Amino acid sequence: MIELLRNIAAFVVLLGILITAHEFGHFYIARRCGVKVLRFSVGFGKALWRRVGKDGTEYVIGMIPLGGYVQMLDERVDEVPEDQLDQAFNRKSVWQRIAVVAAGPIANFIFAGIALYFMYLLGLPAVKPVLQSVLPNSPAAVLNVSQPQQIIAVSGQRVRNWEEVNLALVSHIGDASLSLTLAPVSQLSTPDDADAVQGKTYQLDISRWTFDPDKQSPITTLGLEPYRPDMVPELAVINKDSAAAAAGLQVGDVIQRVAGESFTDWKTFVEQVKASPNQAIALTVLRNGHAVDLTVTPSARESDNGTLEGFIGVAPKLPEWPEDMKVDLQYGPVNAVAMAADKTWQLAVVSVKMIGKLFTGDVSVKSLSGPISIAQGAGSSADIGLVYFLGFLALISVNLGIINLLPLPVLDGGHLLYYFVEVITRKPVSERIQEIGFRFGAALLIVIMSISLFNDFARL
Repeated sequence: MIELLRNIAAFVVLLGILITAHEFGHFYIARRCGVKVLRFSVGFGKALWRRVGKDGTEYVIGMIPLGGYVQMLDERVDEVPEDQLDQAFNRKSVWQRIAVVAAGPIANFIFAGIALYFMYLLGLPAVKPVLQSVLPNSPAAVLNVSQPQQIIAVSGQRVRNWEEVNLALVSHIGDASLSLTLAPVSQLSTPDDADAVQGKTYQLDISRWTFDPDKQSPITTLGLEPYRPDMVPELAVINKDSAAAAAGLQVGDVIQRVAGESFTDWKTFVEQVKASPNQAIALTVLRNGHAVDLTVTPSARESDNGTLEGFIGVAPKLPEWPEDMKVDLQYGPVNAVAMAADKTWQLAVVSVKMIGKLFTGDVSVKSLSGPISIAQGAGSSADIGLVYFLGFLALISVNLGIINLLPLPVLDGGHLLYYFVEVITRKPVSERIQEIGFRFGAALLIVIMSISLFNDFARL
C-alpha cells in the first residue's frame, strides 16, 4: 500500500511538472504573439485551486492530473467583442498559429534538456560498460573479449554507462546489423578517455535478434556478459513464503556446501537450483559461527523457453564494485550544457525510431506503456534518488514532446498538419475535413491508450 501511494505521488508530481512545462510553452508564445489567454489549466475536472491574474488569465489546478490546456480567445469557440478581435487566435497569421501550437512540444524538449543539465551538474553515479565475456552462438560471439573490454561506442554513438548502451541497442531492434567499439579497460581511466582511444570496431549480425522487452534485456539477449564482481555466498534476502523460508534459511547465512560439494560461485548455485524443480537439495550454511545442515526443495515455475525451472526465493549480499569499474558522470556548468543537449537529442532520435518500428512491426505493441508503468517508473526512480528521477523526467518529457508532434488531429501535430496545408494551399482546411480528422484521431488515440492500459495491467 505504501509503495502504491508513493508511486501515485511520484506520478502526480511528474505529470504535473511535464504538463505545466508543455502548456507554458503554448501560453508564453501565445502571449508573445498577442493572443489573449483566457485560462491556463493544469489538470481537468473540478478546480482544486484557481486565481485570476493581473493579466486577466484564469490560472487553474484541476482535480484530474491527466492533462491540461490553454484556452485562448477564438471566434470559432465564443463570440469575441469587437475591441478584442485583434487578440483572437484565429485572427493571427498562419505562422503565428504554427508557433503557438509547436511551442508545447518544443517546451518539453527544452525542459528535458534542463532536467538533464541538473542531472549532469549533480553527477550521475554509474557503472562502466565493461564486458567480462560473450556467449557462444550469439550475435556477440564475434567479439574478442580475452580480457575485460569496455564498450565505448554503439554504431558510432559514444556510450559511457550500461544505461546508454541499453538505449543505443534498443534503437537497433529490427535492423540487420550494428557495430560495437571496444577498448581494453586498462586504457580508460575516465569517461572522456574514450574520445582519445580509437578502439576496435566489430560488426554484429542482428537480423535474427529478438527479445521480449518485458522479460529480457537487450544486453544479455545479444550475448553480452557484463562484468560483475563475484557474489558472496551470504544471504541478504529471504522472500516470505518461499522455499528458502520453508527450509529454515535465514538472512546472514553463508552457504558452504551444496549437495555435498563445496560452494564454488553464485552462478553455479543458481544453475543448480534452476535444474532442480521440486527436487530436494542438501545445503550446509554457516550461521553464527556454527555449521547448520538444511534441505531445501526448489519451487517450480515456467521459464522463458517453456520448461520448468526451480527457484528458492533468496538473494545474496551485494559485493562492492571496484573503484575502477565505477564512473561518476558529473560535469561543470558549461560542459553540462553540451552533455544535456546531446542526451536530449539521443532520446528524441530513439523515441522517433521506436515509434517508426511500431508501425513497421519490428517492435510489438506489447511494448507500449501507459500511466501505470509510468507511475511505477516514477516511483522507482524517485526512490533511488533525485538524479535518477531527473533522468526519468527527461525521458518522459521527450516522449511527450514526440507523441504530441504525431500528425493526429487531436494532438498538436494534427493542428500543425492542417496549418502547413494552409501554408501550401493558402486557405484554411475546411471545418468539415477538420471535424472528420478530429474524430478519426480521437478514435485512434483511444485505441492506443487502451492497448497501453491493457499492457500495464498485464505487467502487474
